[in-house]
Amino acid sequence: MQSRESLLRFVVGPGDEVVPDVERRLPGRGIWLSPRRDVVNTAVAKRAFSRAARRPVAASADLADRVESLLARRALDALALARRAGQAVCGFEKVKAALAAGTVAVLVEARDGSEAGWAKLGPKTRGLVLVRLFDAAELGVIFGRDHAVHVGLAAGGLAGRVAEVAGLLAGFRDGSVSTM
Repeated sequence: MQSRESLLRFVVGPGDEVVPDVERRLPGRGIWLSPRRDVVNTAVAKRAFSRAARRPVAASADLADRVESLLARRALDALALARRAGQAVCGFEKVKAALAAGTVAVLVEARDGSEAGWAKLGPKTRGLVLVRLFDAAELGVIFGRDHAVHVGLAAGGLAGRVAEVAGLLAGFRDGSVSTM
């Protein structure tokens, strides 16, 4: 048993097909799974969705890939919204200054960034949520750059949403989400 915030929800959509409900808003009886690629793949292979729905349903073989894509899109959209709201800073020096000021609640680091950069910010990250799930190019698109390695999010609802979705996404991507 886990809290709903730490689980993925699926529903049976039109045509008796399993649909991921990453925003937890679609109508219908939910089918809840742990947010891990192997769990979703096993549920598809063993037809667990049909048993949970108590009727024959179709679950595509690429369901785990679709879930990963939806979760990544949701997290990146929340990051973009935080940028537009002025709650996100990007770049080593800006993040370093925000960390020193104590305004950062979630630190997003590119998983393909340099260990030296992470090490320089490391001592200032106590008590923060650290997310390393996105490539520098993915983060760069949000900030209108070729790449972005360090992103700091101010405390608030958007930072919480990024942390929550990143926690779900961690089971599908190489990388990590941790509290320092």
